[in-house]
Amino acid sequence: MERDGGGCASARGMAILAVAGTVLVTLTIIGRASGGVALLPLDIIVGVLACTLLPLLLRWPIAAAVALALLAAVSPAATPPSNIATLHIARSRPVALAVGAGLFGLAAHAVQGLLHPTPGLSYGWWLVLVLVTHAALVAWGAFTRARRALLESLRERARRAEEEQAQRVAAARAHERTLIAREMHDVLAHRLSLVAASAGALEYRPDAPPEQLAKVAGVVRAGVHQALEELREVIGVLRADGTDPTADAPQPTLTDLPALLDESRAAGVVLDVDNWVTDPSSTPEGTGRSAYRIIQEGLTNARKHAPGRPVHVQVDGGPGDGLLIDIRNLLPDQPPNSPPGSGTGLVGLAERAQLAGGRLGHGVTPDGEFRLHAALPWPG
Repeated sequence: MERDGGGCASARGMAILAVAGTVLVTLTIIGRASGGVALLPLDIIVGVLACTLLPLLLRWPIAAAVALALLAAVSPAATPPSNIATLHIARSRPVALAVGAGLFGLAAHAVQGLLHPTPGLSYGWWLVLVLVTHAALVAWGAFTRARRALLESLRERARRAEEEQAQRVAAARAHERTLIAREMHDVLAHRLSLVAASAGALEYRPDAPPEQLAKVAGVVRAGVHQALEELREVIGVLRADGTDPTADAPQPTLTDLPALLDESRAAGVVLDVDNWVTDPSSTPEGTGRSAYRIIQEGLTNARKHAPGRPVHVQVDGGPGDGLLIDIRNLLPDQPPNSPPGSGTGLVGLAERAQLAGGRLGHGVTPDGEFRLHAALPWPG
């Protein structure tokens, strides 16, 4: 489409130049006739041929320019079309071709000055006038071509900048959605695993005392309620446009660890906790948030893959020493029928730890324990 538009513009411009050239040829012929020049028939024939050749500049610019220059050497009636051809080549072709066309036109008009000298003007000044004219035509055409190329380059840069900006915005949105999806996995998987563990206790112990059944049912009800609240918060983040600073709820950090441990104990998990961090509130926000999510995911995996087995959680560290997290649990002899999951929890934790400037590892120890350990930065 751009090429067609450029062709239409060139055609319109050439039509205007053809009309202008015809007018100039007519005026030249009239001027020479009024001066008593006897070669009027030759001027008319050359002028008609020159006007006929002007439209050919669109398809064969070099050949048409050469033909017009040869006609200009025979008669001054072809001078306006020849100059138009030189200007057209300078505007549409490289500088080397433009200079060549200008020199050829200069040579043709030098011959014209010998064949048809201008009264009252010496041949030397004629050459100077012709040289200045063709130099101006080549310079003007080259400047116009360079300006057009610059404008096209600026438009292309603006278009690319808009496309790159759109790509950056799309990448930022995709990254943010990935973070939100990971957060949803961490939060809801933990909460729903608590509900699943409590519901399993109701299923396998229907003969339990009513007080215990009521307590477990209360844990299930509270867990489902909290899961719905957290899901509502995540959906609120997805819907928010980022302009309301109060739209994002504060994320849990290491100071919220006791509540997390109490929830797991209420669901029947046997926990052995060694928390040597004396002041959790002094933990950097990013480190504390990552530590909370790592411990939350570790407890979730322990409930899913080793139900009923005790879990040992150790947290240690301080300013300048970093924060160390170690979670261990014995693996069962037979893998349980765990609730379905995406299988990307540990991958997300590793990415979270890496983004925080730390590292995370996991695997089975020689003692048959599954170990999840992480080291996070804690600047001094």
